[in-house]
Amino acid sequence: MKKLHFALLATCFMLSFVSCKKEEEPTPTPTPTPAQPKLVFKFVFDPNQERLNNIGQPSSVGAGNAAQSPIFKKMSQHYIELAGDFDLLGNGEVLYVGEETSVGGASAINHNASVMTGNNEVFFSKPLSEIAAGSYKWLRVSLAYQNYDIQYKHSLIPGNGLGTGTIASFIGYRTYITSYTMNGVSYTPVAGGGPGNHPQGYWGFQTNVLGSNIFFDGQAPEGSTTVPNPFTSSPIPAGSCVVTGQFVNGSMAQSPLVITGNETEDIVITVSLSTNNSFEWHEVNQDGYFQPEASVGEYVVDMGIRGMIPIKN
Repeated sequence: MKKLHFALLATCFMLSFVSCKKEEEPTPTPTPTPAQPKLVFKFVFDPNQERLNNIGQPSSVGAGNAAQSPIFKKMSQHYIELAGDFDLLGNGEVLYVGEETSVGGASAINHNASVMTGNNEVFFSKPLSEIAAGSYKWLRVSLAYQNYDIQYKHSLIPGNGLGTGTIASFIGYRTYITSYTMNGVSYTPVAGGGPGNHPQGYWGFQTNVLGSNIFFDGQAPEGSTTVPNPFTSSPIPAGSCVVTGQFVNGSMAQSPLVITGNETEDIVITVSLSTNNSFEWHEVNQDGYFQPEASVGEYVVDMGIRGMIPIKN
């Protein structure tokens, strides 16, 4: 009986200990950090947008030349800045500067580090809390690289001789290029001394004729790349590709971008680029088709974007 009594007492003690033990508190669920509102930029390529010259005025194709509106695939940018009416280049709110390298000699855009963006895709965003509050009238974007398709004519093509080719177009102030890709194939520069630094206007052309891959490259004349800048009180350095556009609202009325610092939602800017006859060449055979055959003598003259409209959505 004593043994049984002792066992019952021990059992009661253990039950009492368990019942009195403090229950562990559940681990609190972390509160998610609210997403910060951002300033968001996306590209749109518009072949119907007005075709402008270097000072933002309507422009026609040069005498003796022909042009077409390419089918854009990709674009990269090197510099983004918000500016007011009295901000010289670099004195506004600089949002982004792309990677540069001096491996090729003078400082140049590092093409291998550039980010390629397609039509209606976001190319840059930044938290609004990291941007100085203010009213900004102008957007400046330095465009660096374009990849697009054009229609061309060549005697090797059966039938009417028409084919589709791809252009890799380097329009930044200077680009360090070791290789670049067109339609999934990597190409190395030949023109301009091969791999290394290339000035504004270097281009490569790729196509396929009867199962054979064709590639060649070249250099547009110095100073021939159009860089629209209607902000005439703030000149753009020669040889750069800092395209300037005035902010508008959804009704296309001029309207500054205002950042207060108290935003609760993203501000989305559609950067509409005019590709209206942006690929221009010296025409020998007056048929409106680029003919890159050496015997014909047609060559690329201008590959610059023909205007930029930053639209606040």
